[in-house]
Amino acid sequence: MVRARRTIAATLLAGAMVTLAACGSDDDEKKSDKAVPQAPGSTPAADAKPLKGTVTVFAAASLTETFTALGKQFEAAHPGVTVKFNYGGSSALAASINQGAPADVFASADEKNMKLVTDGKSADGTPTAFAKNTLQIAVAPGNPKNIKSLADLKRDGLKVAQCAPQVPCGAAAKTALDAGGVKLTPSTLEQDVKAALTKLTLGEVDAALVYRTDVKAAGAKVVGVDFPESAQAVNTYPIVPLAKAPNADAAKAFVAFVLAEPGRTALTAAGFQAP
Repeated sequence: MVRARRTIAATLLAGAMVTLAACGSDDDEKKSDKAVPQAPGSTPAADAKPLKGTVTVFAAASLTETFTALGKQFEAAHPGVTVKFNYGGSSALAASINQGAPADVFASADEKNMKLVTDGKSADGTPTAFAKNTLQIAVAPGNPKNIKSLADLKRDGLKVAQCAPQVPCGAAAKTALDAGGVKLTPSTLEQDVKAALTKLTLGEVDAALVYRTDVKAAGAKVVGVDFPESAQAVNTYPIVPLAKAPNADAAKAFVAFVLAEPGRTALTAAGFQAP
């Protein structure tokens, strides 16, 4: 009788242990089923819906080299996606976006032109600053005209290229010139910073007021001359996915990629400052 009671108790205890173990296993499975948050720009979870299609990025001309490289990295991380860029003056890009041009992302070289897009209800969310940039005087290798300051740009016979005033690099140039009390009549006003720099590399002008990142990107073709007034004309670059983006998922992913480690590394290497 005693032996029978012991056998029944042992059986009941074993059953209880099996039940507890099963409950613990269920809890562990529930925990493991929860999605693990992914950091911006990181590899997506295995069960995440893969991105596909084309993402069209409207970006300031001064971002050409950096964004082109980031686009290739983004495509490598998302094999189903193709990144297409439209580079130009931020003012022209903003106007095109507000007029309905099909685009997924806008990266501006200043906050003023980004505001045109947000005021036009063309942005999806709040723009995020991702970089800053300052000006340099670009001159030919060896600085044959011996240009050392903004005031030197006023010398008789000196030809200077500058961006148009509605373009961010042109607005920054005006701010710097005003800060230095320099009244300059440029030989040409260009619609984006790359066009201004091209005038110099072609030998059509003696100097160009451009971003330091463009001087760096040009390599041995030009030399950059620093001037103190540039500190008064620092441009902040914001980025945002667009409200009518044809590929909204890829747009948000690309913006996150620029804001994450891949973007920060590429922008720093190109000479941009942190926002």
